[in-house]
Amino acid sequence: MNSELKREIIFDNYKEPTNRGLVEDSSYLKTNTHSDSCIDNLDFMMKIEDGIIKDIRFDGEACAISTSCASIMIKSFIGKSVDEVRSILTNYINMINEKEYDSSLLGELNVYDEISKQPNRKNCALLPMNAVEKMLENLKN
Repeated sequence: MNSELKREIIFDNYKEPTNRGLVEDSSYLKTNTHSDSCIDNLDFMMKIEDGIIKDIRFDGEACAISTSCASIMIKSFIGKSVDEVRSILTNYINMINEKEYDSSLLGELNVYDEISKQPNRKNCALLPMNAVEKMLENLKN
C-alpha cells in the first residue's frame, strides 16, 4: 500500500470515525484507555453474543492515529469471533512492535505498518487495541 493511500485511509477514519459515540446498554463490556504522555483518552464498549463481536463503540479525545486506529479496528472486528479478533490483535501488536506478523489478517490495519519509524506514535496506534485486549481478558475472569 503506498504512502498516499495510507494517509488517505488514516485521515478519512479520523474525520469520520466508525461507531463514535457510546450507548446506554448494560450488555456491553466497557473500559477506558488513555496515554500518560498525550491527550489520548478513549472509552470503549463492546458487545459479544455467542462468541461473536456484535458491536464496538468508542468516544473521547484522541489524536489522529488513535482515533483512526479505533475506527479501522472497529470495522475489522465487528462480525468476527473472539478467537479471530485475538489473532488479529496478536498480529497487529507484533507489526507495531516490529516482530513477525501475518499482514493478510490485518486488512486496512496495515496502514500502520511503518508507525515504528515514529516511536512516539506507537502508543497511539496501540491504545485502541489495548482496550479490546483488556475487555477480552475480562471475559476469562
